[in-house]
Amino acid sequence: MNKPIRRVSIFCLVLVLALMVRTNWIQGVQADEWASNKHNKRQVYDRYAYPRGNIVVDGQPVTQSTFVNGLRYKYKRSWIDPQMYAHVTGYSSQAFESSQLEQLEDGILSGSDDRLFFRNTLDMLTGEQKRGGDVVTTINSKAQKAAFEGLGNKKGAVVALDPKTGAILALVSTPSYDPGSFAGNTEADSKAWTDLNADPNKPMLNRALRETYPPGSTFKLVTAAAAFENGLYQNIDDQTQTPDPYTLPGTNFVLKNESDREQCGNATIKSGMDQSCNTVFAKMGADLGKDKMRVQAEKFGFNSTVDTPIRSVKSVFPSNSTPDGTAQDAIGQHDTQATPLQMAMVSAAIANNGTLMQPYLVAEERSASLTTISKHTDKQFSQPVSPATAQKLQELMVSVVENGTGKNARIPGVTVGGKTGTAQHGEGNAGLPFAWFTSYAQGSDGRSVAVAVVVEDGSNNRDGISGGRLAAPIAKSVMQAVLGK
Repeated sequence: MNKPIRRVSIFCLVLVLALMVRTNWIQGVQADEWASNKHNKRQVYDRYAYPRGNIVVDGQPVTQSTFVNGLRYKYKRSWIDPQMYAHVTGYSSQAFESSQLEQLEDGILSGSDDRLFFRNTLDMLTGEQKRGGDVVTTINSKAQKAAFEGLGNKKGAVVALDPKTGAILALVSTPSYDPGSFAGNTEADSKAWTDLNADPNKPMLNRALRETYPPGSTFKLVTAAAAFENGLYQNIDDQTQTPDPYTLPGTNFVLKNESDREQCGNATIKSGMDQSCNTVFAKMGADLGKDKMRVQAEKFGFNSTVDTPIRSVKSVFPSNSTPDGTAQDAIGQHDTQATPLQMAMVSAAIANNGTLMQPYLVAEERSASLTTISKHTDKQFSQPVSPATAQKLQELMVSVVENGTGKNARIPGVTVGGKTGTAQHGEGNAGLPFAWFTSYAQGSDGRSVAVAVVVEDGSNNRDGISGGRLAAPIAKSVMQAVLGK
């Protein structure tokens, strides 16, 4: 072989070796990076090349995979009762990716999770079509329906928890939307997506987990908990020595109660809770101080994110308020903010004798052959109060329903405790108040449920009327659905 040919041969060999190194580098080292690249449409096509697994409620799927036999997409996601379950499942769209459980559980639903490798290999060897696995939720279909129908055309949210386990039994946000309206990749899907995102009522916002509101008088439960835990008061019948009206510390601002009918001067804690006396609990918060109030709130979950696995935004109890601000924080105004999930957690901890369990939405993951891949294990979130304090708070909540502002939540033969609230908001409190009700119910068979309801722009009326009239009946229907009453 002459010298020029030898040089060309060596050069070609080097090129082949470089190509082999590059190919192996891409396939072995950069494979995951290329596969997850947002510009790589192949993974999107693959996701809809076979039936997607389902999200399951009470043994029945609330999602489906519809065969469309398109050029690039063989299947499209669809929903059963989409408006009712949209904020549980999220969306899965060929054009606009996915959200919530559809996104967080995509590995199982799409069949790409490593734990499904054996199942996928077996299907490949037997010629079976690849299928995604299922995600089994904790949602109680009757409770979900009661919450959805209870809110109706109102703007708001409902969360129901099993106090003993943390299981989320209902999660509803209204107004809602149909995820199937933009599940494809046509012009109609794009228009539906654009219209939903432009809607001022924000139907795609998960108000149950990702919106915070001033909790109003429902936060008085946290303030009472702090008072008992820190020894400021010992019993629910202790007199509070609160003047009516009450001048906020360090200011000339006079805080009044909502109605002349209330007897809040020197009221007991029980009477103050029954009547929802702002003066009683504002002074209580000021007497405790911002640090003790903040520590107590954080034990209930404030200032922390909660993964359900859908992540909630943080509920907030401020750390830098002045004494007069702390007084207002203690009645759920000023800078205090809470999600409906957070206020359901407060009631759940009280109902569970002071133990707060980690809220969760996914009970089980399983393969297409119904083999269990993973199962939830109950976990304690925190211990906000002692059993003794929890019992006092239970007595206060039961009295509110029996004697106070929460009478619309009564259920015959069931122990029901609750707290109403009306939260002022807007510049100079000019906005229509938010109507709140947080509660729990315990049946004679040992079953229990905790529920929080918020209705936006509900009423200009006072705490007991707005929260008790608008939100309490919704909570009652959800509690009845869970307990079978």
